[in-house]
Amino acid sequence: MNIGVLLREAGRPESTIVRFTRDWSRVRCMDPDADIATLEALESEVRRRLLEDDQPILKTLDDSFSHLLQIAPLKGSLAESMPAEIDLLMQLYVEPRKRQAAERRGGRAAIHARMRTEFERAGVWDLLRKRIPAATYTRPGDSLRIDCGYRPNGTLRMFHAVSLEGDSELAKVLAFSAPALIAGVKKIENAELELTAIVEPIKDRQDEERLEQYAFAKESMEAQSIRVMTTSDLERVAETTRRELRL
Repeated sequence: MNIGVLLREAGRPESTIVRFTRDWSRVRCMDPDADIATLEALESEVRRRLLEDDQPILKTLDDSFSHLLQIAPLKGSLAESMPAEIDLLMQLYVEPRKRQAAERRGGRAAIHARMRTEFERAGVWDLLRKRIPAATYTRPGDSLRIDCGYRPNGTLRMFHAVSLEGDSELAKVLAFSAPALIAGVKKIENAELELTAIVEPIKDRQDEERLEQYAFAKESMEAQSIRVMTTSDLERVAETTRRELRL
């Protein structure tokens, strides 16, 4: 199964673009126990190795990842735009049903995908901590993992996708965990924690019950010092991250 595409302009190693799928549903169909977190982390690692190693591409990939990835034969591609070409190659080889999948995908998965896309556009995704174990700061056995974060100076910023479409359970879990996370970050990293929940904008403002549930979830998180922002804020968040990481 194809999970990603590598594109590089001839003679320009710094032009390398590596992109893996954002929809792992087909992988999970083949292997329900597939370690998706490792596969996602592998994308950044492949990109890093290729930028640092001046050996031929296939040798670098085979030496480093032969036990994890099988590399298809290289093919030439004529393109005027690298970003446009990588999008086309992804559609041809990796996500031929991307549009239908995007239409079906919703909730937390859609928010996380949007969050990752905006951080990638800002060029900072590879620099962020991923799937941060809450147990590092709370107590052993805590299964919560925060999607991503970074530390500019004395503040640790964490971001977590929280869907309020169906119910407010994840919002309540995050609100419950926040005080221990804040205290743990202060103790272990001697830093202030700024925890941000990324939610979808409310869709049906005519549904009074949905409005009340949405407001309850948002207020529950804010009461525990969690900043709540919507997906429409992500471009600005990513740009702020880029500036703070001095890119």
